[in-house]
Amino acid sequence: MSLQGWGRYRNYDSEVLECLLPRSVRTMVSSGAGLIARGNGRSYGDAAVGEITTLMCGGLSRMKAFDPGTGILTVEGGTLLSDILQAFIPRGYFPPVVPGTKFVTVGGMIAADVHGKNHHQVGGFGDHVTQLKLVVASGELVTCSRTENPELFLATIGGMGLTGVIVEASFKMRPIETGWILQKTTVAQDLGGALKVLQATDELTYSVAWIDCLATGKSMGRSLIFTGEHATREQVTSRMPQAKFFPATMEPKLSLPFDFPAWILNRASVSAFNEMYFRAGARKAGPPSLVHWNPYFFPLDGIHRWNRLYGKRGFLQHQCVVPEGNALAVLGEMLERFVRSGKGSFLAVLKKLGRGGGLISFPTSGYTLALDLPATADVFPLLEEIDKIVVHAGGRLYLAKDARQSRQTFEAGYPQLSAFKELRRVTGADRRFRSHLSTRLGI
Repeated sequence: MSLQGWGRYRNYDSEVLECLLPRSVRTMVSSGAGLIARGNGRSYGDAAVGEITTLMCGGLSRMKAFDPGTGILTVEGGTLLSDILQAFIPRGYFPPVVPGTKFVTVGGMIAADVHGKNHHQVGGFGDHVTQLKLVVASGELVTCSRTENPELFLATIGGMGLTGVIVEASFKMRPIETGWILQKTTVAQDLGGALKVLQATDELTYSVAWIDCLATGKSMGRSLIFTGEHATREQVTSRMPQAKFFPATMEPKLSLPFDFPAWILNRASVSAFNEMYFRAGARKAGPPSLVHWNPYFFPLDGIHRWNRLYGKRGFLQHQCVVPEGNALAVLGEMLERFVRSGKGSFLAVLKKLGRGGGLISFPTSGYTLALDLPATADVFPLLEEIDKIVVHAGGRLYLAKDARQSRQTFEAGYPQLSAFKELRRVTGADRRFRSHLSTRLGI
């Protein structure tokens, strides 16, 4: 059947096999080649499409055990983050790290070593995984942790499914008193101001900046910075006495029933949206206020099938990380290129990252900038220019979002790639597990 990533740029033909039990995964892996596991299809590019066969692992969705004493939750690899949130927030627990959407699987979160708004504090999701069970190239089920098969464990975290199929994982949840976030909005008038605010809020748990990537002149890089903490019961009671400590899960209120026409997203419409969003956010700046956990962590999940906004042509997300030392100059040059091109994004997100976890995990100490752009012909040469800036600065691109970077860009950004490829060779994974992304980048 035809498969595509969340960005909907390019379709790929692939044999599809449904995985419902771990033992069926072992049979499929041992008898096939050119395989890759796929969870809920939320990687943006070609990472979750097998070169020959794609193993659909959403059926591996059972929650198996939870220890309140340690906070360790054990689930199958196809378990959705949304189901975990719905089951455990009312019980007073929250995942240690969450990405920008809750409609991802645990196996996908490990494979991409997802980072959240708290990476500068606690690292990526993989840093909180205590154990995983992996079906390797031989079809054998292998238990991995930091003490048992540690090399395979660290290669699997951020390894984009190229070491095997994650059929089970254990990770530590964090206790919370309520389902509310105490959010503070700060306005930064330019890029330098945004970086200073993120630096100044380094001790806070959650922080993220939205950037107006079409603002020019002295306002270039103007931003809204949203910091947050899990609210205590006392904070909720004092601000909203009638509120429930654990409010109900918010379902999407809107849905895009069809692909938007290509002409809707242009410089004028994006500029107008950015201006409106910036002014609305600036009005909320000041003392902290309580917000529901859902819109704070997953704002785009409020619109079902929001990727249709870019039409049938799809879109590309460019997400890079650059070292902290020269971030202002590097990110400033990137924004100038986007401004000059007129290819603005209404979703431009800036976060601070800490060190990485896995062998080829994306995060490294510095700042990450993510932008969504329509997949038009003139966007590709622009992104190639941006890639050169990133490489020259010592940065890298995020594989879970990538659909078009060159092999040279990839190899320049991942210094432990040789060790990862050698592990794949030794374990036979290079002959068994191949995605369109791994083939394109020569992994």
